[in-house]
Amino acid sequence: MRATLRWAHSDLRTHRGEALFLVLATAGIVASLLLATALFGYATNPWQRVFTQARGAHVWIHTSLSADARGLARLDGVESVAGPYRAESATVASRGTRASVELRGTPHLPSVGRPLLTAGHWLDPSRPDGVVLESSLARALLAEPGDTLVLPGTARTLTVEGIADSAEPHYSPGEQPGLVWALPSAVRAPGSQVTGLRLGDADDTDYAVQRAVTVLGAGAVGEVSTWQQGRSAAQGDNRLLGQVLGLFGLGALIAAGFAVHGAIATRIRGHLRDLSVLKAIGFTPGQVVRVFLLQHLAYALLGAVAAAGLTEALGSRIPGRLGDAVGVWQGLPGHTVALCVVPVGAVLFIAVTTGLAAWRAGRVPPVPVPRPAASAGGRLTGPARRALGLRLPAALVLGCHKVVAGRGRSLATVARLTLPLLLIVVALSAWTTIDRFHNSPARVGVPTALTVRSDGALDASRVRALLTGDSRVTAAYPGVEVAALVPGQTGTIALRGVGTRAEPYPYALADGRAARGPDEAVAGQGLLDLLHARVGDWVRMTVGERPQILHIVGRSIEPQNAGRVVTTSLDTLRENDPGLSPAFYELRLRPGADPHRVATALGEAGAGHLDVHTVTNPADGLSPLRAVVAGLIAVLALIGLVELLTAIGGSVREGERDMLALRAIGMSPRQITAITVTATGCTALVAAVAATALGLPLGRRLIDAQGSSSGIGAGIAQSPSPALLLGLGSAAVLGAAALAALPASRAARRRLADTLSAAA
Repeated sequence: MRATLRWAHSDLRTHRGEALFLVLATAGIVASLLLATALFGYATNPWQRVFTQARGAHVWIHTSLSADARGLARLDGVESVAGPYRAESATVASRGTRASVELRGTPHLPSVGRPLLTAGHWLDPSRPDGVVLESSLARALLAEPGDTLVLPGTARTLTVEGIADSAEPHYSPGEQPGLVWALPSAVRAPGSQVTGLRLGDADDTDYAVQRAVTVLGAGAVGEVSTWQQGRSAAQGDNRLLGQVLGLFGLGALIAAGFAVHGAIATRIRGHLRDLSVLKAIGFTPGQVVRVFLLQHLAYALLGAVAAAGLTEALGSRIPGRLGDAVGVWQGLPGHTVALCVVPVGAVLFIAVTTGLAAWRAGRVPPVPVPRPAASAGGRLTGPARRALGLRLPAALVLGCHKVVAGRGRSLATVARLTLPLLLIVVALSAWTTIDRFHNSPARVGVPTALTVRSDGALDASRVRALLTGDSRVTAAYPGVEVAALVPGQTGTIALRGVGTRAEPYPYALADGRAARGPDEAVAGQGLLDLLHARVGDWVRMTVGERPQILHIVGRSIEPQNAGRVVTTSLDTLRENDPGLSPAFYELRLRPGADPHRVATALGEAGAGHLDVHTVTNPADGLSPLRAVVAGLIAVLALIGLVELLTAIGGSVREGERDMLALRAIGMSPRQITAITVTATGCTALVAAVAATALGLPLGRRLIDAQGSSSGIGAGIAQSPSPALLLGLGSAAVLGAAALAALPASRAARRRLADTLSAAA
């Protein structure tokens, strides 16, 4: 055991840099996997907890006031019912912030879909103007219990009695109205009624919706939302962050395993004589294997324990969503198990790759086998001889020849170095795509900056005059959005009419063409998947009691409503309903105009009758992804550094035998150093080219696949700029050459006696 420890200690002193980088890389990989686990838990478990404790409804149905919604309780599979509750659409304001809300008349605390109070208390019949706000709406309004809400355009006020969590879709400006529970007396102008259905089997949701629509009649159903939509809205971008961390963490773990395998294999080739001596003095093959295995297991274990300890102690202090996710994850039941399983799994994977390489060390014979005088591929090739005949620098020619001559080992080195570089190219593609969302929102489905809604006190012509009167507004597209029943009546989608044929809405198209003629429309990927339709198909949907048949002529990039949106012109919808008037306006602004200042100015010009919101950019929720990508690139760079150090060490040791011949033909130490530096640079260059060629299509495929699964659709991926890719390749090649310069220079200046001893 003492001899084993002395060997391990001696090897550690010789390869301190590689050991440090392996520990850091392992720590980064384990930390990435733990953060991915935390984000997955944060995305799913809080909503699931609320849904379970609140006995959430699997289906919420908005119907007309005349519909007999009480009959839904008798449907097969319905376990219990919430409501029906009368509902009123309104706008409330607090501390200068407005929000569209649904006032839901709730006479008592429901048993199904029960709000979970987090502050204040439930409604008090002695205070008829009291309300309870859903927590996301309260955060948007900066409201607390005791605050007063104003209904713009009226003399009414509401007093916040409490704040509660709900499993229903959360408030989203311009997309999803906030939920406000109020006493029935506070709902003065109800426009619909809401009923919640809790099912015995959640898998029967589509069937229950279909049966409910059949019983009520399609004309009585306004909107249907399901528990899946509530869960997706609650998960938001956290699940995407978890997927990115998990994917790159696993990729980095595989790259680290290959790097460790290559490091041990190279070290074995360089220490064949030492291993034979160990065998000769009595070391068994198992002891030789254990030397390498325990040494690298110690590195991996140190990195994994450090990552787990730092994540547990400091993870909740990370600013932003990652810190919140770790804080919530630490309180979940499976936290301790995950904190142990993830590091152990990473260490075991590295142990397996280490064991495969160390097994070769155990097979080294006690008597060293003499190395051949020259390898079969060592003779100069025809191109190399012709290059020397053209008086190209000998160091450049011989360095390139060195890479080509050792085909097997060079290919293995290139493959191991290509993997981390490939993952870096994919990470840069993700970074560039996020930048595209931020810098060019019009190309990813967000062509407008503001959404304006009127309270009805102003007619359409007056509203349009106010909007276009601001010089910073370049276009105002009138629009309306209604809920439409899909064929089969298993759910509702968003049918949107925006713009006119004279002034069409600027869709961001991924396939097909823009809708220009009668009954033409474009659809999001989520809607096409839901209806199993393609561009060119005709689709039928029901709005109230009116059927609407549209020809899908294009696929738009649609970031809202999980892509379940079909968009046509307002003129097309008016052909089916001539009395349809604009419900909102989408505004395009001049380049450089501040949307918040324009929104404030328009709100003041409307004298309180206009509700102006900035359009949410889907990239706003992806801001933490930049820090994640930067951290992953650093981890992958460490793994690439380990592989480069391994390749340089192997190249220097394998060149010791050639050094005698090179000196004999009169080459200086500087030229001999240049041969090793050139060989290392060529290896890095080939790896960089291969990583770029493979990483660009892989990155586009992965990003488009994520876009398709989220409903946005393919076509959002943006490849890194040529300058950025050139910079990555240059950094890899120049870094490899710089790292190789010092050890190659030391080897070239060794004494002749040392060189003869090493080559023996």
